[in-house]
Amino acid sequence: MRIRPRTRAVGRGLRGALPACVALALLGVVAACRGDFTPPGAPTTWPAESAGRWQWQWQLSGVLDPTVDADVFLLDPVDTTAAQTAELRSRDRRLVCQVHVGSVVPGDPDADRFPTVLRGAASRRPQSRWLDVRQWDALRPVLADRFRLCRGKGFGAVALADADGYAYRSGFPLGFDDQLRFNRRLAELARSLSLSPGLINDLGQVAALAPDFDFAVNEECARLDQCARLLPFVEAGKPVFHVEYAGSTTDFCVTTVGYGLSSIRKERDLDAWRIPCPAR
Repeated sequence: MRIRPRTRAVGRGLRGALPACVALALLGVVAACRGDFTPPGAPTTWPAESAGRWQWQWQLSGVLDPTVDADVFLLDPVDTTAAQTAELRSRDRRLVCQVHVGSVVPGDPDADRFPTVLRGAASRRPQSRWLDVRQWDALRPVLADRFRLCRGKGFGAVALADADGYAYRSGFPLGFDDQLRFNRRLAELARSLSLSPGLINDLGQVAALAPDFDFAVNEECARLDQCARLLPFVEAGKPVFHVEYAGSTTDFCVTTVGYGLSSIRKERDLDAWRIPCPAR
C-alpha cells in the first residue's frame, strides 16, 4: 500500500481555524470531502444513486488546486488551510480527511501522546511505527482528537489509513479479530463526531467491514487483480474511490468502471495531476 508520510508541523491557517483547546491538544494529521454539504460538516452523505459516478481527487503534495473538476477531495489538513477548505466547500466539494489510525511517525505533532509501549515494528511510512491497536483505551483519546481536527476544519468524512497492521509484522500479536474490533470502534467514533467513516485498503476485511463504513478508498486493485474484493461496498450502494499509479486509463478504466468504482490515474507523489476515468 502507498500512503505518503506527513511529518510537517501544523501551519498558521490550521491553528487559527480551531478552538484553542483542540489546537493545543491535537495538532494532528489527515484529508478532505464535498457536495450536498452543510458547512462546516454534518457527516457527509453518499446517495446510493450516485455511487460509481463521483469524480474524485487525492492530493497530498504540491500546491492544492481547488479548480480540479472533482466532486470529492481527499486531502491532508496539515497542509490544507482553513481558507482552502472554505473555498472548496464554496465550490460544493465533499471534503474527506485522511487520518493515520494504526501508525505514528516522530514528526506527527501529537507523536509524544503515544507511549513507547504502544509502538511496534517499522510500518510502511519512513520512520513510522505500527501501533498496538488492541490498546483502545490508550489510543482512543489521541485518535478522537485527530478526528476532531478534521471536524474543526470543516471536513465531513474521514478515511482511515494504516488500518490493516494485523496483516503485517507489526511487532504485536495482532489477529484478524483485533483489527476488526479496532476498525469498527473507529467507525463508531467517527460517527459520534459527525464524520462519515471510510476505509483505505485493508482488502482482507472489506467483506466484514462494509456494513460499518460509508465508503472505501483503494490503491491499485486493477494492477493486483483484486477489484472484485471491493464488491461488498459497491453492492451496498457505497462509493469506492480507486487509484492506479501505472498503466493507461484506456487499459484499466473498462475493468474498474465495470465494477462500479470511481477511478483515477495518479503519480505516486499524489500531487494535483490526475486523469479520471469516465463516470458510468
